Amino acid sequence: MVLGLRRRFLRVGVAAGLVLVGALAAGCGNDVTGAAASPAAPATPSASMTAMTGTTGTGAGAGATGPAMSATMLDPSATPADRIPGARSSTFVLLNTRPSGLDGVRGTAWLAIDPTAGTTLTVSATGLAPGAHYIAHLHAQPCAVDNGGPHFRFDPHGPAVAPNEVHLTLDTDSVGGVRATVTNNRPVTDAARSVVIHPVGALDKRVACADL
Repeated sequence: MVLGLRRRFLRVGVAAGLVLVGALAAGCGNDVTGAAASPAAPATPSASMTAMTGTTGTGAGAGATGPAMSATMLDPSATPADRIPGARSSTFVLLNTRPSGLDGVRGTAWLAIDPTAGTTLTVSATGLAPGAHYIAHLHAQPCAVDNGGPHFRFDPHGPAVAPNEVHLTLDTDSVGGVRATVTNNRPVTDAARSVVIHPVGALDKRVACADL
């Protein structure tokens, strides 16, 4: 009788122990899953990261497999526009919105348009601030009209970024000189009337303008 009761209690204890072990194992499994999932969240790029990737390619490799290739703002390997037959050229004139100290800016802009190859813009300038960052844009008005007016856009209702606009990075050397070229795979129309230089991040500080 006593032996039978001992065997029964033993079976109940073993069963309870197995249930407890199973519950603990299940709980550890959930913890492991949660820990593995939490680091994965940052792998999804933010909106700002995506936008930067699509608009700031600056070399042949930067956007060789995507839209960033067309969004290039500087193309050192391109044939300069002044070496392309039929390119337009114009000298820069100073604008009254220029920052102080830039009264000696001089330069020339060339624009080559090919129905198949697209657009090539080359800018050469001196007298800018040494070691500074400027940008040039094609504009929709002549220099005499509102200092070039708004930016030229292939799609007037599209975004104000390359490749819908033609932007050219101008990083000056130690004496304030720069020569740079940018290409766009679309040919501009007659709606592109001028090119304007201004400091990076200061659209209202237009330095110089050249009619094209």
